[in-house]
Amino acid sequence: MRKAMRWCLLGMAAAVSMSGARAEVLDQAASGFTLQQKIEVPVSRERAWAALVNDVGLWWPADHTWWGDARKLSIEAIANGCFCERDGERQAAHMRVVFVDPPQTLRMVGGLGPLQGMGLDGVLEFSLQAQDERSTSVTMRYRAGGYVSEDLSQLVPVVDQVQGLQLGGLKDYLTPTETSP
Repeated sequence: MRKAMRWCLLGMAAAVSMSGARAEVLDQAASGFTLQQKIEVPVSRERAWAALVNDVGLWWPADHTWWGDARKLSIEAIANGCFCERDGERQAAHMRVVFVDPPQTLRMVGGLGPLQGMGLDGVLEFSLQAQDERSTSVTMRYRAGGYVSEDLSQLVPVVDQVQGLQLGGLKDYLTPTETSP
């Protein structure tokens, strides 16, 4: 298992861009960890919610999918819905939706990416809070754990960076870019 975890860490680290923001590490131990990332987007809570659940394929980083095409991702925002990636016969259920309270909370369970193959489980929760009519705070919290013979806290730096990239993708998607005349 030690060799498998090293390969997992190396593979995940190779896929991480240095441009991602770091999440806040709420806790970490040999058996798991909790990470939290926050952004503010210049749109209403309803627009942020719609982008979160309906446009995941437009903001999720393509290099953090199984087959390199984020447009194959979808989130069924219903109880027992699927955060899935479908590419013809190749399919992956990344997470299962367990709680939906539009437009403020989406909670899913499962192991993301290589964590799934390691037998780890997690809870990913998005909380949206209106700051005013045109501004929303989005908090993403991921708690993962399970049994492996290695210390899971070793995964924190890489998962931390990946989470920043994912939520940063949502922020970039919802933030208009200035164009010069």
